[in-house]
Amino acid sequence: MIYIAILRGINVSGSKKLPMAELRILLSKLGFENVQTYIQSGNVVFKSEEKDQKKLERQISEGIKKQYDYDVPVLIKTIAQWKTAMANNPFTKEDISKQAITFLATTPTVTDFDIDSKGDEFKIINTEVYLYCPNGFGRSKLTNNLFERKLKTQATTRNWKTIHKLLEMVEAL
Repeated sequence: MIYIAILRGINVSGSKKLPMAELRILLSKLGFENVQTYIQSGNVVFKSEEKDQKKLERQISEGIKKQYDYDVPVLIKTIAQWKTAMANNPFTKEDISKQAITFLATTPTVTDFDIDSKGDEFKIINTEVYLYCPNGFGRSKLTNNLFERKLKTQATTRNWKTIHKLLEMVEAL
């Protein structure tokens, strides 16, 4: 199977430094094949015979913990799951450069909550939170920490440039 792994919170503001070359080596040692990374924020595509995505998430997270002593949440998606997440985007009429998807570790029981988001919008569909931030992401209150707190699950966000690039990478494997 071909997978996309997205890691939460590495190489952000100088914390949890994990060079992508070292991450590729670590994942290869864990038995994954055709390991490729994209930019420094923990985006990986790879092949594995393992079918259990939760097992793969634990394996990668534990491998990082053992080698670097970092607790790093990992989310694994198949190509089909990634394409479905992309297809479900409710903001298709808006500027794509102002959009992102926050990927959740579990399906939340809450699908909406009130927050003064200063014009930013979000929509929860399945295990994804679709974001439209017309004023940019830097000032948005719609953060991973907010969604983790409100939805009681782990979250990591990717912009559409990264989302499209990762799809391109897995389709090339």
